[in-house]
Amino acid sequence: MTIDELLADARIPTTPHDTFDVSAALRRLAADAAGAAAAPSPDLVRAAQAGQRLSVVCRWVLNKPDAANHVDRLAQEPAAPMDDGHLDVDGALVFACLLYLTDHRESAQFWWQLAAGAEHRAAAYCLHLHHFSLGETREARHWLHMVTDDVLDSDAPDDVFLATLEAVAAYVRKTGSSQASAPTGGLEMEVDRLATTSNGACIIVQRPDQQLADRLHDFTRR
Repeated sequence: MTIDELLADARIPTTPHDTFDVSAALRRLAADAAGAAAAPSPDLVRAAQAGQRLSVVCRWVLNKPDAANHVDRLAQEPAAPMDDGHLDVDGALVFACLLYLTDHRESAQFWWQLAAGAEHRAAAYCLHLHHFSLGETREARHWLHMVTDDVLDSDAPDDVFLATLEAVAAYVRKTGSSQASAPTGGLEMEVDRLATTSNGACIIVQRPDQQLADRLHDFTRR
């Protein structure tokens, strides 16, 4: 057998039945890729939901009529130690929520912890959601325990606030939305200003000053 005959026998036949359908192949590839893409795990879904709920709760806290007044009080004693009774815990909660919404998450955690350390369950609830959104389930459980701790007085005004927060969270879970406004650019600039003037190498945003409190008054009066 000659070399030409061998090549002829080795040639792949191309009949109409063997025509390559490019469109069909592309569709199969797309379907395979979609099937191969792993669905997010339940833990990731819950973490994302916790982050969404925390953002909405923070916006609700920031839009409360008395939010600016509490931050105002927090700014009144800038030199006072934060553990000697001078801390306005509601102001710490509001400030933490503002920090969270302006992407200063470590500072937000610090101020939430200050308020939660003073047995402010709304702040503990925010910490629960914050750690849950980071996948830190052990820390999230710790703060949830404080939220539901029966040691605290069930008649405390904080219970009303917590009940409202839970109602907001339930609303978010059902609708995924909130009417509360996000911080304005002016508020974000004030927070960034404080962040750049924090002392030394500390990455935690310092106590709010009167300039930020005034800007928050403008925000809540709009």
